[in-house]
Amino acid sequence: MGSLKPADANQNKGGFLATRADALVNWGRKNSLWPMPLGLSCCGIEMMSMLGPRFDLARFGAEAARFTPRQCDLMIVAGTLTWKMAEAARTIYDQMPEPKWVIAMGVCSSSGGMYDSYSVVQGVDMILPVDVYVPGCPPRPDAVIDAILKLQTRIERETPVRDLLATPVTEGWEEGTGRFKRQPNKSNPTRRDGEVAEAEVEAAQ
Repeated sequence: MGSLKPADANQNKGGFLATRADALVNWGRKNSLWPMPLGLSCCGIEMMSMLGPRFDLARFGAEAARFTPRQCDLMIVAGTLTWKMAEAARTIYDQMPEPKWVIAMGVCSSSGGMYDSYSVVQGVDMILPVDVYVPGCPPRPDAVIDAILKLQTRIERETPVRDLLATPVTEGWEEGTGRFKRQPNKSNPTRRDGEVAEAEVEAAQ
């Protein structure tokens, strides 16, 4: 074993960083989340507190809230989603660029909550995919921050480079759970003018 010599600072002017491309991309994505705050009811107040100085979401790199979906990659659905608002919420999700993630904040957005009625969507996962659910009525701001930390852990495990180089797969429209193909208060699906249902044709024969 040779003699131990102190490292000379002048000899170590340069350096290098060894990492994987997936890890580098995921590191950038998880530390620069831009939320799209969809505050629909009382949970929106807790979401405002989360962005404020007391809880300081900026510590986790997710404070750059933008109110245009084309600049966001994290959709936070906070509050009760009605079927009248469902189409607008789905439009906002479709306008967000890839990759994008969704947090269902509160019991109303997660499962409909106490509003078990025809006018309320019983969970936003009926119309769009959800990554993290936050229980509570309403949940505390630190609970939503914990959900963001869990989402960051999930982003760390993604493989963006491998998915980019893989054979493209044609995927269908993301419908969520697909439990309801139409609103529960709609007795029949909407038909275009002049379109005849197959059942009516069979009945006529």
